[in-house]
Amino acid sequence: MLQTAQFGQIDQINISDGGVPKRAIPEAEITENGLVGDRQKNRKYHGGPDRAVCLWSAEIIAALQVEGHPIEPGSAGENIAIAGLTWETLKPGMQMQLGEHVLLQITDYAPPCRTIARYFIGRRYGRISQKRNPGTSRLYAKVLSVGRVEVGDKVKVFNEDIASNALAI
Repeated sequence: MLQTAQFGQIDQINISDGGVPKRAIPEAEITENGLVGDRQKNRKYHGGPDRAVCLWSAEIIAALQVEGHPIEPGSAGENIAIAGLTWETLKPGMQMQLGEHVLLQITDYAPPCRTIARYFIGRRYGRISQKRNPGTSRLYAKVLSVGRVEVGDKVKVFNEDIASNALAI
């Protein structure tokens, strides 16, 4: 039985030629290797098939700004900021449909690194560590089904694995 956990929408899409901040773009093609035009500076810790896309909550970014952190969407290296999801409920193994064609599977929590320290008060980038502050971490995902996404596209999160031919928002 297919159970839908929740719905949201793509708030911002970001890419860079390596490093942060990533810059906003209106749409992107997503392949098994991630967003076309995006590159990671340190491939040892970022990128690759199981970390092809980095996801984060638009609401968490906004909450960090309210706390006074000088963070903006894209500055923590996320490719896609998503609005409307209960972020703390997302975990590795869950699948997420973006737009009509892209299907991702969350693979891990993205540990913060000192590269993003300048975007946090007192350089305390551990503020978004899953271990220290559960539910605030960025998420890594692998691409199960490729396609194009654009800002405003619907996002659908599934509680359980689905077949890639079951895509439909």
